[in-house]
Formats: sequence, structure tokens, C-alpha cells
Amino acid sequence: MDAAIAALAERIRAAAESRQALCIRGGGSKDFYGGEPRGELLDARGYAGIVSYEPSELVVTARAGTPLAELEAVLADNGQMLAFEPPHFSPGATLGGCVAAGLSGPRRAAAGALRDFVLGARVLDGRGRWLAFGGEVMKNVAGYDVSRLLAGSLGTLGLIAQVSLKVLPRPQREITLAFEMPEARALETTNRWAGLPLPISATAWHDGRLSVRLSGAESALRAAAEKLGGEAAASEAAARDWTAIREQTVPFFAGEAPLWRVSLPSNAKPLALPEAQLIEWGGALRWLKSGADAATVRGAAAQAGGHATLFRGGDRAAGVFAPLAPALARLHREIKAAFDPAGILNPGRLYREF
Repeated sequence: MDAAIAALAERIRAAAESRQALCIRGGGSKDFYGGEPRGELLDARGYAGIVSYEPSELVVTARAGTPLAELEAVLADNGQMLAFEPPHFSPGATLGGCVAAGLSGPRRAAAGALRDFVLGARVLDGRGRWLAFGGEVMKNVAGYDVSRLLAGSLGTLGLIAQVSLKVLPRPQREITLAFEMPEARALETTNRWAGLPLPISATAWHDGRLSVRLSGAESALRAAAEKLGGEAAASEAAARDWTAIREQTVPFFAGEAPLWRVSLPSNAKPLALPEAQLIEWGGALRWLKSGADAATVRGAAAQAGGHATLFRGGDRAAGVFAPLAPALARLHREIKAAFDPAGILNPGRLYREF
């Protein structure tokens, strides 16, 4: 076992014996997400580096502490990318934190979510055991796909030490079209377009303006642009704008108002809430800035067929994530107990009770 991993495993074993909570952390870029971090810091940044990468196989394997920007730069040099466009939120973002948070960016509706690209993982569980799940190729899934269970677990199941991810070629070209239209019409329009053979890779609506990104070959983009119409944006400015949406640096996300992440069926009607919204993924992801209480926001989300997460800021007394049904809560507790019987790993990051 690598010396860095052996040291981390020993820290976990000692903490389990003394029932000392540990705060697993990479670059800390997503400390704001989920319940408040607590416990003694267990820094994963020392276990870093790309283990293997063969561009022709479309798979990369890297350690948890690998800077996300460094990994993406290596992929870009080979004309490839992490197609789920993970947000960084700070220059210190690491691969392990990216997978633990489970967040995907603007391309998610077209390419898939982060967990869809996880092929395998190696983990230190709450006993300090070195566990391996999945593999490093795309044709090896058998039994329970535990590696994907780690995506979005916020470190509550173990220290995600190494991950194998599927990567995809970068598109030959991208263009962005802009349209002026109200929310209801934008939702209807993007859902109608989703049923057509169009190379749409991202959408975003805010304050009466719908932006649509097209990705692919030149001929396909030209034909799609002629069909859709709209105003074409300058390519460099559009690329910056999509990065700003991914990184939440556009003006909508500024300020102290609580930010809710509302997940809905893409064809759901406009939310029965008057506050400012930015809508992505063809209507399936609706960012809401609202001072309303959790019951009001979650009630509106449930009425529309979805759920709401308090993503940033606000009063977290009612919990960050939507309350679980009893059967789901039992499954969560049993999985947590299997991976971390002493309950020492990132306690409370997902739910207070585990």
C-alpha cells in the first residue's frame, strides 16, 4: 500500500477506535455545500496524481488529491474532456471533492451526470480498509455498482482515494444562440427542441433571455442554427458565459440571499414562487434565490413533482437536503453503517442522523 494511503488509513483506524469525528477534505471548494463540516481535518490533497490515462480508451484514473484543473488540462491537451462539466468553485478543487459532491455543470442534460461517468473507485472506509469497486474500463460492470454510490456521498461513506472516469472527445465547434422569451415559453420551447435531433448541449434562461449552446460538427451546427434562429453570440464571450454559469460567477448568484437548487421534471410549469430564478437543463434544474422558509420552497417543488436543496446560505435548521421517506432513510442508515460503523466520517454532511 502506498505510504500516503497507509498514513491516512492509520488515521481513520485510530479515529474509529476513539470515536473521533473526521472531516475529509480536499481543496475545500465545496465546504459550503451540505451540512457544516465538523471533526478533525483529514486532508486528502497529499494523495495526488494521474495513475493512468490512455486517450484511445477514453478512460482516466487519478488520485483524490489531483487538482481538477490539472486533470482537465491534461485531457484538453488530448482533445478530450469531462463531459459532465463539473463546477470547481475555487482554484483548489480536487478530483476527490468533485466526485464526493456529485455536481454536474451545464452539459449534464445532454451528456449525463457525474455518476454516469464513474467506472471504478478505491476507497478507505470507516475502518481504514482499502476497498476497490468497479474497474478501469467501460465493459466491466457486474454486481452492485458501488463506485457510483460514492458520487454525491460527501465523504460520509469513505475517503474516495482514486477514481476511474470515462472521458469524451471535445466537440469540434460550439455556438450559442440567444432568444428573448418569457419563462413559460422558454420551458415549452426547450422541451419541444429536446424531442428533435438537434445538437443542443446546454440551455440557460434568466430574466427573459434564453441561451442555447450547440456542440458538434460545423455542418450540424449550421443546419441547427438555421432551424432555430436566434441571435448568435461571439464564441469566446459565450464560452466565458457558460463557464461563469458553471462556476456561479454570473450576477444572478451574487449576494447573500439563500440559494436553492430545485430539481424538477423538465416539463414542469413555472414554480409558484415569485423570486428570481435561473433555469438550466431544459427546465430540470431551477436555481432559486429566495428568503422563503424551507417548507414553502420544498412544498412548491413537491407540488411541481420534484425536490429542493438549500445549496448555499440560509437557515439550515430544517436540513439542507429534502427529508427522506422512512424506507429511504433506513437504506441510508444501513449503507452508512456498512461503510462507517463508528459514524466518524463527515458526520452530518448529508443528514444530521448519520
